[in-house]
Amino acid sequence: MQESEISSRPGAGDAQHDQKLPTKGGDDPNVRFLAENTDLSPKQARELIREHGHDRERLLKIAKTMKAES
Repeated sequence: MQESEISSRPGAGDAQHDQKLPTKGGDDPNVRFLAENTDLSPKQARELIREHGHDRERLLKIAKTMKAES
């Protein structure tokens, strides 16, 4: 399909042509890592990183504790 054909499709008016597909956790690799390796949602992963920093080992340990409590 050519670019003009894509942008003329219904709902494609605001689409950017170089846009990547959304991934679990967005563009932050630490959020994506936590969301993929634990049962946390991307939102929960972001909050955990905001509260505890970017140390993946520490984050995994805390995430496992959180799941055990809930």
